[in-house]
Amino acid sequence: MSPFLIPILGVSIPIVAILAGVFTKWLKLKERQLELTATHSAEQAAQYANRIAVLEERVAVLNRIVTDRNEGLAVQIEALRDEPKQLN
Repeated sequence: MSPFLIPILGVSIPIVAILAGVFTKWLKLKERQLELTATHSAEQAAQYANRIAVLEERVAVLNRIVTDRNEGLAVQIEALRDEPKQLN
């Protein structure tokens, strides 16, 4: 065995232990960042889904208005314009 092997091992073991601790903390930080990003993305996806549902409802109403052959449609639209909006 080389006489320099023991001091090299004596110095390298603590250095490896310190680097492993730093690496572990870095991995935990990255994991936390990914969790926060996933949570934020999920919240945005829920908001977008809600907006899409509202827009689909509006498109359905517009489609019904455009395809409806009812003669009294103009009267009904004007009646809706004249109604005061209720604030809930």
